[in-house]
Amino acid sequence: MSDSSETKELDRRGFLEGIAATGAALALAPMVAAGRDQAKEKDDINAALIGCGMQGFALMRNCLRIGGVRFKAVCDIWEAYSLKRTMRLLEAYKHDVRGYIDYREMLAKERDIDAVIIATPDSWHAEQTIGCLKAGMHVYCEKGMSNTAADARKMVWAARDSDRLLQIGYQRRSNPRYLHCYEKLLKEARILGRVGIVNGQWNRVFHERGWPKKYEISAEILEEYGYESMQQYRNWRRYRRLSGGPIVNYGSQQIDVYNWFLEAEPRSVLASGGTNYFEPDRQKWYDNVMAVFDYQTRDGEVRAFYQTIPMNRAGRYKEAFRGDEGTLVISESPYLGEAHPEPMNTNYKKWAELVKKGYLESPDKISDAQKELSLPLYVVPTPPPYKILPYTIPVEMKEPFHKPHLGNFFAAIRGEADLNCPGEVGFATLVTALKVNEAIEDDGKVNFDPKEFEV
Repeated sequence: MSDSSETKELDRRGFLEGIAATGAALALAPMVAAGRDQAKEKDDINAALIGCGMQGFALMRNCLRIGGVRFKAVCDIWEAYSLKRTMRLLEAYKHDVRGYIDYREMLAKERDIDAVIIATPDSWHAEQTIGCLKAGMHVYCEKGMSNTAADARKMVWAARDSDRLLQIGYQRRSNPRYLHCYEKLLKEARILGRVGIVNGQWNRVFHERGWPKKYEISAEILEEYGYESMQQYRNWRRYRRLSGGPIVNYGSQQIDVYNWFLEAEPRSVLASGGTNYFEPDRQKWYDNVMAVFDYQTRDGEVRAFYQTIPMNRAGRYKEAFRGDEGTLVISESPYLGEAHPEPMNTNYKKWAELVKKGYLESPDKISDAQKELSLPLYVVPTPPPYKILPYTIPVEMKEPFHKPHLGNFFAAIRGEADLNCPGEVGFATLVTALKVNEAIEDDGKVNFDPKEFEV
């Protein structure tokens, strides 16, 4: 065993000894009165939700569309608003649900929970995930996985040692359009040829979140759970102590696609970011990021650019993979999914065969008005100009963004599928994103040590 491996194993052993006490305490907790539980169908999964804010509420509503999931408990420190709103909806759907402010009380009292969804600020993910795994629950944890790589690594260790599943909420991994592009167009057909450049962006407009004053959380509760004010609680993504910053909370969702589609982790990143829109504050993260990753893939070197900005949403969010035979542009938006042949270097017979197989939809189906708008400024004698029009992705994503990923999680619990984004995958993505913060702080380029991705 190398010195670094030995150190990692010692760290891991100490971590496991530390959380063993948590598991022992939970084992001694009192049982909930049996009469409070509804009859459980054979394949029902009893679920809990920790974090009932906007994201948690959306995940819960997606779960209601998935058969065989019964909520038994919900937890949030905003009792007067988020917690009560979530309980009201679940009770309307005839779920026998109990509410908690502290997740530790929930773990101590709830003994028949199979799976928990965690949608709290990044800084709480590790503690809550580890506690739930030790309590015997499978965990779906929202991205970013944590705000530190060290805590995320502990989450993976806990999942392995508890023999429970840990899914990280990079939902594009379960999106049928992304799966089609990866499996059919990139891996099987290799329609792009030699990929050399990737571009991605999330352009958005960010506003400070307010709150109904009559529902304010008390200063005592806020302090107990690590928040200095209601404003900080409502806008936690902007605070360094509570989140991984914009590159983790927004950018990592698309950087995960980079790692996935390129089947590699980057070797280095050059990044710049700053506070150009909001008032500078040492407690808060920068508001814009631009980063260039260097990947070494099986086909050669790839440069991958990414940006996220807070004041302009033109172009929204998308990823473009560019090769010497074509370009693939894809987005979580249902309105964008295109493949563009490279006019002077494309085997059109191959693309025609992919249309016949149902992998692509021919540009011949595009309306005359669209053709006119899409024609290039130059004329290519052969092939005809209309061939430059985009082929479209025939696979549609008709469900809410999170539903397929949650469905994959519950199917894996039943033994019907493998997780699409287990903890190890989420960990590699987090390491990739966090390195951008380091590069910005160093005002330049930083390299990845391959051992940083080990877990």
